[in-house]
Amino acid sequence: MSTFKLFSGSANPEFATKVAEYLGMNVSNATLNKFSDGEISVQITESVRGQDVFIIQPTCAPANDNLMELLIMVDALKRSSAKSISAVIPYYGYARQDRKAAPRVPITAKLVADILETAGISRVVTVDLHAAQIQGFFNIPADNLFGSILFANYIKSKNLKNPIIASPDIGGVARARSYADKLGYDLIIVDKKREKANMSEVMNIIGDVKGKDVILVDDMIDTAGTIVKAAEVLKKKGANSVMACCTHGVLSGPAYERIEKGELDELVISDTIPTQLNAKKITILTASTMIGEAIRRIHNNESVNSIFIG
Repeated sequence: MSTFKLFSGSANPEFATKVAEYLGMNVSNATLNKFSDGEISVQITESVRGQDVFIIQPTCAPANDNLMELLIMVDALKRSSAKSISAVIPYYGYARQDRKAAPRVPITAKLVADILETAGISRVVTVDLHAAQIQGFFNIPADNLFGSILFANYIKSKNLKNPIIASPDIGGVARARSYADKLGYDLIIVDKKREKANMSEVMNIIGDVKGKDVILVDDMIDTAGTIVKAAEVLKKKGANSVMACCTHGVLSGPAYERIEKGELDELVISDTIPTQLNAKKITILTASTMIGEAIRRIHNNESVNSIFIG
């Protein structure tokens, strides 16, 4: 791996360290600072000339700072004559703005893709995009890794008596179906009507949940309104237990309080976003092994898709 280096931004350095440990290497050195007015300063403190470089940086909160830091690191590496620069973005911020859902609104997920390409990245690696079509916003290779590989074994280890997979909305049916097929479980759908951003009203359940151990699956959990309300309705419909598996634990605003006081029995998330507060209902699984293996395969020109087959 003499032509391969791994760098980390400041968004989730602990995650980058775990990835480096899996790969049997160290995170390379870069100095990240801010001027007194908040401008970001980056210096790559070791040679990268002619080498393949991977930067690990989720664009989670503060999204604008973390995105800008990633762009500046890419520019610094490009001007340092790196052979290729791959942006490993475990959580792709602004992914929820992936289409024109109303008149005169931006498609910010596309804008971010354009900015990253213009900065000089050669490839992007991410986990569970909010919408799979965001891959098509890039004109460079874009690997969207499947979070289901993180949760399948954990779900099996729970030895649930009567498990069933649930999609928390109509838009997540394809993702939920993937889980159901992988685990050999049946599928139900929670039908909801969204009134405005970060607020939702659960309407009804499509399918029978009486006596079932329900596993809600989604790409992210933000304010936890949808998941907690879904758990409440599922329990009222006769579900025995309700667990949620969400790859990205954004957990903003009242999320922790809602989870703690709500009917959800357990929330399982990954460490693509750093989680500062420990909560008894929240279980964290690491995505570092999956990311590390993807990086290794990309560097060695091996199949990434085969990670998820089997």
